[in-house]
Amino acid sequence: MPLDYEYYDPRMLDLILPNSELMRVHTGMLWAEGPVYFPAGDYFLWSDIPNNRLYQWPTDSSVRVFSYDSGYTNGNTRDGMGRLVSCRHLSRSVTRTEPDGTTTTLAALHDNRKLNSPNDVVTLRDGSIWFTDPTYGILTDYEGKKADPEQDFCGVYCIAQDKAEPQAVVTELEKPNGLAFSKDESVLYVADSARSHNPNGHHHVFACPVDGHQLGKPAALFEIEHGVPDGMRIDEHNHIWCSSARGVEIFDGQGVHIGCINIPEPVANLEFGGRKGNRLLITASQSVYCLYVAVKGVRAMEKD
Repeated sequence: MPLDYEYYDPRMLDLILPNSELMRVHTGMLWAEGPVYFPAGDYFLWSDIPNNRLYQWPTDSSVRVFSYDSGYTNGNTRDGMGRLVSCRHLSRSVTRTEPDGTTTTLAALHDNRKLNSPNDVVTLRDGSIWFTDPTYGILTDYEGKKADPEQDFCGVYCIAQDKAEPQAVVTELEKPNGLAFSKDESVLYVADSARSHNPNGHHHVFACPVDGHQLGKPAALFEIEHGVPDGMRIDEHNHIWCSSARGVEIFDGQGVHIGCINIPEPVANLEFGGRKGNRLLITASQSVYCLYVAVKGVRAMEKD
């Protein structure tokens, strides 16, 4: 289908390819989320949370089921060794899939209490792992298992290489959701999607200065008016590509709204990948879409 977009700043025209086709890769899911790209195999993985599955798409082949029992996985990323790191709602944990297919639990507790339901996860080049922990996966049985939270906040956590337990680095947000580091890893952007369940809740992306494995106070950078912000990615020029109910919203590092790529379904998350790092995969409700763009994702081309 033809690309449908809006631009509010001339820079938008340098980010997209107007003649690029929006392709529907797959459909029939319940809630597609958590896309991640593996350059070593040139394939994407993503989650269908309510169906308890992971899907794989080798870009030169057809979509197939990667796992029929994902633990109601939501967010995924890859670490510096090319291993899959996932947020599992059912076990309320962050796990790593080893080369032999076994899983290692990286985080399940904080202060000897269960995490809420880890949601999204990213890694830094130093090997540390950062994740959000709202309560979405324990609110009902639809995306996990209904349960009472044991934490008294919804946090952002860091798992440093030299520490066994995740350290809470943000505790003041309502429903921290998607997250992404700036190109130089000096800022962590965190989406707060509290308006999904609270009409007066946040629908903002916050910027947090990074100091080693600690964060400074979150400051609101921009808000999403169409639905709530969820997944985010950063391109090579430090633009923020953020999901919304109408598509993929693009902002610069100062929070200026540049434009929007309209998608037929509400978008949950997105990922840069492909051989040149310029293929954007978009998980959108019941479907997954992709298109070529004029820029590369920050880490899409890094070899593990």
